[in-house]
Amino acid sequence: MVRIGIIGGSGIYNPDTFETIRKTYPDTEYGKPSDEILIGKIAGTEVAFIPRHGKDHRYPPSSVPYRANVKALKDLGVEMIISPCAVGSLKEEYRPGDLVIVDQFIDFTKKRDYTFFGDRTVHVSIADPFCSDLSKIFSNAAKEMNIRYHRSGTYVCIEGPRFSTKAESNMFRNFADIIGMTMVPECQLAREAGMCYCSLATVTDYDVWKDEPVDIRMVMKTMKECLSKITKLLETGLPHIPKERGCDCARASEDAGA
Repeated sequence: MVRIGIIGGSGIYNPDTFETIRKTYPDTEYGKPSDEILIGKIAGTEVAFIPRHGKDHRYPPSSVPYRANVKALKDLGVEMIISPCAVGSLKEEYRPGDLVIVDQFIDFTKKRDYTFFGDRTVHVSIADPFCSDLSKIFSNAAKEMNIRYHRSGTYVCIEGPRFSTKAESNMFRNFADIIGMTMVPECQLAREAGMCYCSLATVTDYDVWKDEPVDIRMVMKTMKECLSKITKLLETGLPHIPKERGCDCARASEDAGA
């Protein structure tokens, strides 16, 4: 049984730091996950890793099999999901290259599969959608590494795959700190499954509100430059995750009568 899952970009898998033990590509009632799940160790800690968009980046944000990904990890015994991701900044102080440990989200997506409970109504509490225990562990790791980070941030999730218009970007600035395309429904599915969830967001650009054009080359360039920082953050934080959970994440779906 693997207790920790990582859903992120394929660059997180680094053969120099990821000791692969085995691979699995299971079926779930929601289909196959994005790609093979790599089970191995990072800094001596066993993890199960899924490349969110597939190794060849074939799944755009709206088509990622979010339910299959989360269910496949749940079936492996995963209790906690750590989610490295790339985001745009909506605030001057959230600079490209900064790490944001997200603590809230706003959903502006439109056409995704948002729940495991399609056959009945289950109201899961998600007022605080991220695991405070995991967030604390990785904020301490960022502090230890002496990197620029933000202990909190509100993430607005848009449908994608296009970037925002200037009007949209300026509107979102009134409500959120960062913007991305994959937080929802991944985060809320984890909560429905009684799993902890922690988002490690890397700022890659200032979206379009600063009148600077944003394109995928800019995003990939900054993310590539920051990749070693994210892998080091995982190496530093993972060994501090306790063997027993002390948070309330596991009880959320139980309290909803799921």
